[in-house]
Amino acid sequence: MTAAPVTIAAFAGSLRKGSYNQMLLRNTPSLAPAGVTVAPIDISGIPLFNQDMEEPPPPPVARMREAIKAADALLIITPEYNWSMSGVTKNVVDWASRPPDDSCLNDKCVGLAGCSRGYFGTARAKIALLPCFVFTGMHVLDDPMVHVAHEENAFDETGLLTDERVKSDMQELLTNLAAFARRMKRP
Repeated sequence: MTAAPVTIAAFAGSLRKGSYNQMLLRNTPSLAPAGVTVAPIDISGIPLFNQDMEEPPPPPVARMREAIKAADALLIITPEYNWSMSGVTKNVVDWASRPPDDSCLNDKCVGLAGCSRGYFGTARAKIALLPCFVFTGMHVLDDPMVHVAHEENAFDETGLLTDERVKSDMQELLTNLAAFARRMKRP
């Protein structure tokens, strides 16, 4: 029996031109196994969260929410700043979690990856995200969480992912996240 197709919405919590996290996001669709589609979300136009702007939401927020809602799972690729997630990542999570009674994050499976120059490769950022996921009712894939340490060595000058270990880890993450989403979707 063929496994049901899975769509994974994905975003990188960095807006920086030349961001390694954005590079990882751009490389991710080509690493997906058969039957899995990775759909990157453009978050560049999302304003800072402001409850006064919730209804109606700004168009970039509405598009982001619809993309997450339509997907079977979510992949967050986040940098680490000050031992935590980036402000961009938190801002997207805040917008996506609203309104609380109709959050596109509720009951969604989520996988995590991230790139940093440091030795721990965004491990602390992922830990900082966990309370947000508990509050929003998300289901976190804990194996694997991809930590890309020494990010500058994982990509070539064109932004192509060249690190075979990272490619393998991302393939495993996408495979496991798709299987997790399929299991959670069963009636």
